[in-house]
Amino acid sequence: MKRFVTFEGIEGCGKTTQIRLAALWLKARGIPFLTTAEPGGTPLGRKIREILLNRGSFTIGAEAELLLFAAARAQHVREAILPALAEGWWVLCDRFADATLAYQGFGRGLDTAFIRTLNAFSALSLMPDMTLLFDTPVETGL
Repeated sequence: MKRFVTFEGIEGCGKTTQIRLAALWLKARGIPFLTTAEPGGTPLGRKIREILLNRGSFTIGAEAELLLFAAARAQHVREAILPALAEGWWVLCDRFADATLAYQGFGRGLDTAFIRTLNAFSALSLMPDMTLLFDTPVETGL
């Protein structure tokens, strides 16, 4: 049985706090787990995250941004998530494919059908067993 749980929501909605609390709960019961985040979770993912968050004097087009997220996800799934699941661990992930659909699809206006296909490809068709969506007003999150 897979135990892959993703945490989704806008900045400041409490995802990190809830992941931390879930991790403490699992740890107290001796249940092995991995906490991770996207983009990130691997050395390549952290480099891509750095590029995305520290753009400096250059812009990243919507299509290039989408592909960077997909590249980070592909490495993350192959290098961190699938091995942890194969060992029977729980995986608690701060954002996953839903975030890409929301931000690059609905936010940046890219083709959502294509994003779904790209997400499936980059995640090796891995889907979360559960997604927790934390909804809060933007003003509260900020």
